Amino acid sequence: MSGLSAAAQEAIEAIEAGPQGPTVGAFFDLDGTLVAGYTAATFYGDRLKGRDVSPAEFLRTVVTAVDGELGGDPTRIAHVAFSAMRGESEEAFADLGERLFRSKIAGTIRRESRALVMAHQRAGHTVAVASAATKYQIAPVARDLGVEHLVCTQLVVEDGQFTGATDGPMLWGRHKASGVRAFAREHGVDLADSYAYGNGYEDVAFLSSVGHPTALNPHRDLRAAAARLGWPVLDLSDPVGGSLVAAGRTVAALAGMNTGVVAGLAYGLARRDAHEGRNLAVRLATSLPMALAGVEVDVQNRERLWTHRPAIFVANHQSALDIPVLGNLLERDFTIVAKKEARWDPRTFVGSLVIDPAWIDRSDSASARATLDGVVERIHGGTSLMIFPEGTRSATPVLGPFRKGAFHLAAQAGVPVVPIVLRNTGELMRRSSLVLNPGVVDVCVLEPETDWSVDDMSERIAALHAKFEQTLARWPA
Repeated sequence: MSGLSAAAQEAIEAIEAGPQGPTVGAFFDLDGTLVAGYTAATFYGDRLKGRDVSPAEFLRTVVTAVDGELGGDPTRIAHVAFSAMRGESEEAFADLGERLFRSKIAGTIRRESRALVMAHQRAGHTVAVASAATKYQIAPVARDLGVEHLVCTQLVVEDGQFTGATDGPMLWGRHKASGVRAFAREHGVDLADSYAYGNGYEDVAFLSSVGHPTALNPHRDLRAAAARLGWPVLDLSDPVGGSLVAAGRTVAALAGMNTGVVAGLAYGLARRDAHEGRNLAVRLATSLPMALAGVEVDVQNRERLWTHRPAIFVANHQSALDIPVLGNLLERDFTIVAKKEARWDPRTFVGSLVIDPAWIDRSDSASARATLDGVVERIHGGTSLMIFPEGTRSATPVLGPFRKGAFHLAAQAGVPVVPIVLRNTGELMRRSSLVLNPGVVDVCVLEPETDWSVDDMSERIAALHAKFEQTLARWPA
């Protein structure tokens, strides 16, 4: 995975050069380590927003938090929260965790922390998240990272409802270290060869349990302890937020897009060539806003975008930025398939005037088939198709399953599929964000794939999905 800091790359090289296999453990703290920020605050904020916190509970929380800051027991605030969950459905709380992961927490996973996890997985290590948090906070993050094991605080559940008590101690401080040692005994992990990553002073005992501790984005006290103990310190970048400058540049980019559309269409009118006017509008409406927003594109194998036309271009989907990036790459003579409900969306209306999407009515299968038949005719006429086979934007860089629609169209139209792997778009513009941040989007165009047939379609789609995953995991130099 390129684009990492020198410190992160050095840490990964050390993992690759170190002991391999499942007897080596790799233990990651959650809050402040794998993710920037604190998942408990996200859960509590959602309860406040939903007015599920009583005035009495709110007052207890504030008093307990202040007491913790002044030297009291820092775990008491968590026990206040656990007590407030008494009688709540475990299933509903797990569903809440999944929803908050998709809407908020997924965007806080550090890219370089993900790279560290992947390095340990490639080395065959036994990877676990070790945290004082509960599985309802951890499990969605762990699943997204491909981590099977959790060492965490357990809550007591009876008849599908929380009792408000914990099953054993909260895994904070020395209790987290004890939990890791118990896990190591159970799974045959040699802690002397193992790795651990944490960010708070309370993690000193946890980090001391392994032979390769790392203070990752540490708080001041842990940074000082790491210096005394000779532990490495790794400072990783946080996911990019939306600054006022970036917001201003985003507004300018939107204005640039509209200007590009108007200028291109006006050119077509003046030359009495609507086709060339639309193509110019596409080029201007994608290049101008990206330049104004400070977004650059680094493309590998750009020539493959032009060797097979018309074609069906398929790409992974993380961000609203994906469409202008792909439009900037394809430049001319393409369209997209979009759901009918988006036809009058003001965010897409201007662009739809230029590329004339094929609007699909998902509620009417006969109408949808007729629309797709029209798409095939347009492809035969020289128009390429851009489509996201995942069907929807992913909350994280993890690739979703591919649907078959794009590949059936390739078989029906007799045209190749050109795979385009996008990276960084989700970092520059998060899934739910309206702000576009400056930066470089990495793009890799894979080999076009021809001769699609329904006979071996499932196998070929699976193989192509694997190529996307491999490219994202090990970005070509």
